[in-house]
Amino acid sequence: MPAENALAFLRSNASAPALPPVIVVAGPHAFLREYVLDSIARRLAGQGFQFRSFQIGLGDDYGELINEMRGQDLFAPRRLISCRVLRSRREKAEDDEAPAEAGEARRGSGADESALADMIAKARGPNYLALLYERDTAAAKIRRAVEKDGLVINCMRPFDNQLDQYVQAFARSAGLRLAPDAVDLLITRHAADLAAIANSIGKAAIFAHDGKAIGASDLDEQGARRLPEAFELAESISRGRTAMALAQLGRSLALGRDAFELLAVELIPLMRRMMIAATMTKARRSTGEIAAALGLPPQSGLAMRAIDGARRLGLKAIERAYWRACRIDADFKNGELKERGEALTALVLELMTVENE
Repeated sequence: MPAENALAFLRSNASAPALPPVIVVAGPHAFLREYVLDSIARRLAGQGFQFRSFQIGLGDDYGELINEMRGQDLFAPRRLISCRVLRSRREKAEDDEAPAEAGEARRGSGADESALADMIAKARGPNYLALLYERDTAAAKIRRAVEKDGLVINCMRPFDNQLDQYVQAFARSAGLRLAPDAVDLLITRHAADLAAIANSIGKAAIFAHDGKAIGASDLDEQGARRLPEAFELAESISRGRTAMALAQLGRSLALGRDAFELLAVELIPLMRRMMIAATMTKARRSTGEIAAALGLPPQSGLAMRAIDGARRLGLKAIERAYWRACRIDADFKNGELKERGEALTALVLELMTVENE
């Protein structure tokens, strides 16, 4: 079989009639490698397969793994055998200046890989083998053996136009349906951080109702005792959610976040980014140019929040709020303003209740 990318595999995994007997997972994206392996394990576990795991490092051989594949188990007649080949093994094995004892490991590992390749060529079941290489590519000898009847999955870093497809693939894997606004929210909030996207979907699955699509509001955890995460307040302000922003601000202060931190880490930097975005939007600059001026990649959630907030609030309103925030910061530091929570609440209200100018 030809090599396949991680996105194509995740989209077809649930509907594919059967998995090949040997699967190799490799590529530069560490989270995707682990997610693909986990999706394979979950699918086969649902079919009654038992899980066995091995780890191959420098100096290790494949003898035990080969015996496990060829052997019989009275209590687990069908098994998924997972083998993680550590990055250190391949890097050290290919180092020409390694000491003599490493040379012995090289000679042994070459024979081991030949034996493993022969076993892969003859693999027909009932056991499955999943080889995960903690590097960009698998060993050439193994890859050639697997490509005949198995599957090689390349876990590459996602392109910007693939993010919504990854979101939908993660949702299907969790048994969820996402509304379009939920997909947009996840991409805006986490950009290309696939691990954070999958984590948010996993948390939403805990409280999801069967058959009901997940909306943007369902992705905002509503626990009264939960401390809002960093930048959630900035996100609510940029999206024009006044009530949610005030609730997050009050909860943050009540649960221990410092007013200095909120002002210096979230509010003032957000206003500064929105001012730059508003100025460049007025000059008809593209999203990529605005993100570059902010020193951020085009898919950055911070850049998207700044651009959305700038379009919603307008340059003059943001400028007034920014200078007011700077005065409040100076008053905090000089000890002239004691009611810090009330001052931040007034600042947020002033910023979000003005007309776009």
